[in-house]
Order: sequence, then structure tokens, then C-alpha cells
Amino acid sequence: MEQKNIAILNELASLYPYAKPALEFNSAYELLVAVILSAQCTDERVNKVTKVLFEKHNTPFSMLELSQAELEKYIYSCGFYHNKAAHILSASKDIIEKFGGNVPDNLEELRTLAGVGRKTANVVYAVGFGGDAIAVDTHVFRVSNRLGLAEGKTPDKVEDGLCNAIPKDMWSKAHHYLIYHGRQVCHSQKPDCANCTLKNYCKYFNNL
Repeated sequence: MEQKNIAILNELASLYPYAKPALEFNSAYELLVAVILSAQCTDERVNKVTKVLFEKHNTPFSMLELSQAELEKYIYSCGFYHNKAAHILSASKDIIEKFGGNVPDNLEELRTLAGVGRKTANVVYAVGFGGDAIAVDTHVFRVSNRLGLAEGKTPDKVEDGLCNAIPKDMWSKAHHYLIYHGRQVCHSQKPDCANCTLKNYCKYFNNL
């Protein structure tokens, strides 16, 4: 691994030793639902919604007791509620019919679930099952490109670059480090470059 990448990862680890998932969940199924809801929505909002939803509907079996219209009422404030409700119900049906009611614990099978793309599968695999994966959300995408840790015009390209730049056993931790840095320092519109301890390594800063 390049010396620069080692330095970046070490600095991120020292900045965010407490980095962990912000979504609240008590099972792989709850995590899956929360990740689906989190698309273009804050984790804080998702946690408020799932706190109510999961009181009665926290398994694929109990989720399917709801009609799509009923589920939409629960998740309306998360945005894109029509598509998200359809995905959650379809994925729940797949989990029951294909996997005996248990969320699959590997990437290949996770990606077969309705409404579950590469990013969602990676999060569930890494966070829910302790697997090695990097999910590229908007923060990871932005920070990776700016630092030059992994560059690409699509999340998949950045994911591939990060997997090549970071040791496999660090993938999941690095994912959370990059999210925290994106939320706290490397903001989308006004990155706090003046107070960023990574600016000496940052391609974005040094090209300003």
C-alpha cells in the first residue's frame, strides 16, 4: 500500500476511533430495512421512523402483515416512500421464500433480494455480519475523490479503487472513517479545509 494511503488511514483512525454505524438496529433484518430507508435520507430521520415501525414490524413475516399503503404511512418522512415501501415488502417476501426467513449472510445472495443494490448489500454484509466490504455513499464518494484515495466518476469505480488502496481487513473501518470525515469536516458545499489535518495529502486542497 502506498505510504500516502497509510498516512491517511492512520490519521482517520486517530480522528475517529469511535466511528460506528449511526443506524439503530437489533438484527440483520432491521439493518436491511434501515439501510433501504436511508437512501437520500438522514440516519437521524431513519432512526426515528424505525423506532416506531419496528415496535410491531421487525421481521419479514410481521412486515408483510402491512399493505404497501400502510407501510408508506410509517416511512413517509424518509422520502421516496413509494419505492422504498415496495422494495422492503419485496425483499421481505424474498427472504421468506428463498432463505427461510433469514437475511442471507453473503454478498451474492444479498444482492438477489428485491431492491438491494451493491451499496445496501455491502453495508448489511459488513455491519450486520462482520464481512469485509466498503459501501460507497455520498460521503465516501466525495472524500475518497478529494483525498485521491480512490478516484472515479461512479460509486462502483470508487469502491474498486478503495478495495485496491486499503487492506481488506480495514475495509469496513475505513468506510466509517470516511463517512465521519465527510460529515464533520469535508462537507459537500463548504469543506473545512483550514481545520482539516489531512489537507497536506488532499488533492482537492492542493489544487485550490
